[in-house]
Amino acid sequence: MAVPVGEHMPRRALRLGVAGPVGTGKSSLIATVCRNMAAELEIGVVTNDIYTDEDARFLRASGVLSAERIRAVETGACPHTAIRDDITANLIAVEDMERDVGPLDLVLVESGGDNLTATFSPGLVDAQVFVLDVAGGGDVVRKGGPGIARADLLVVNKVDLAPYVDVDVDRMVAEGAAARHSAPVLALSRHRPETVDELCAWIRRLIGDHAAGRHTPTDPGAPAHHHHAHVRAT
Repeated sequence: MAVPVGEHMPRRALRLGVAGPVGTGKSSLIATVCRNMAAELEIGVVTNDIYTDEDARFLRASGVLSAERIRAVETGACPHTAIRDDITANLIAVEDMERDVGPLDLVLVESGGDNLTATFSPGLVDAQVFVLDVAGGGDVVRKGGPGIARADLLVVNKVDLAPYVDVDVDRMVAEGAAARHSAPVLALSRHRPETVDELCAWIRRLIGDHAAGRHTPTDPGAPAHHHHAHVRAT
């Protein structure tokens, strides 16, 4: 149950963004968090996809939360647009869920799959996780980007697959720590309970810091300016 603050006003849920490239396992990570923490926390999820609610349907089908606790935003544009440039749709989805479901401890906001530049606005989330996976290549951490360098937590996901894609997990984690000036990096596999326990412990600490007023949202930095129009040769 969410813990009241003061005599009348309930504490607002911690809003945790989950971003990263396509296929890194963001939805799977969120399902893992819900599966392992729903008995102790009141959790809601808002997913983002461009033209579909597929991620929300995946989470509902997995049975990790009741359907009313999983909301979908169809962005209709680049995923970063709705988590950074115009966060209105996501803010409405989060606030509507908190109103409909009741006081929550944690709202997970999943970005649509984007590139290495994706970051959340601190006006939308209080903290953010950036997710990479070993199948994307061991050198991807060195390629950098604001999410890799400055998200509250960097997750190197699917580490159980490393032997099959010839990736050195320890090196990948060490390079992530160096890129982040020793800010947290977690090697994760949903099939390895000890790594899931580490993720859940990190979330518990973050919720505790948020509740106590010790956590201040920070901005990892905007994505590099880019557009998707075709350039006509001259």
